[in-house]
Amino acid sequence: MSIAPWRSFLANALKKNRSQAHSRYFQLATVRNDGTPANRTVVFRGFLEDTNKFKIITDTRSEKITEIQNRSWGEICWYFTNSREQFRIAGNIIIIDVNYQDSELQTVRESTWQDLSDNARIQFAWPHPGASRDNQEAFSPQQPDENKPLDNFCLLLFEPVKVDHLRLRGEPQNRTIYERDEMGVWDVKEVNP
Repeated sequence: MSIAPWRSFLANALKKNRSQAHSRYFQLATVRNDGTPANRTVVFRGFLEDTNKFKIITDTRSEKITEIQNRSWGEICWYFTNSREQFRIAGNIIIIDVNYQDSELQTVRESTWQDLSDNARIQFAWPHPGASRDNQEAFSPQQPDENKPLDNFCLLLFEPVKVDHLRLRGEPQNRTIYERDEMGVWDVKEVNP
């Protein structure tokens, strides 16, 4: 698979906004089992090597896992304040958990775990997300092994199929839609903002 034409614009936005810590965060929307929307902020962990797939981490005990299992589609909204541009990205989400059968992706899951800070890793040893609040001691577990992911550590791979890139600088503003067809070819269309 070739690198998508929108990737250079996203890479440029990340570079222009790198001084702002929040530029690594974006909103991921999914659909709950009852059909209502669910939206949360997640951290961009880079791209799966030589692909257009975003890496995101989560806890298998979180609500988003059930949402993704039932409907594997989601949408990202990512706004960069310095360059004043927005990316809305629709795509399919793949769950790489401890039981995922592909050994190469298990290796990616493990290396993603190893790249985390101790503070990020320890959160996976905390009590069940969304359950009634535990006592303070439950949030001070032993530091997990930095080399072996906990079983509830999960890597999500978000594979874009449509990207709506809006550049708010300029008069008029510029907007480009990128859509991937069944053959993996990206169609690029300039549209009105």
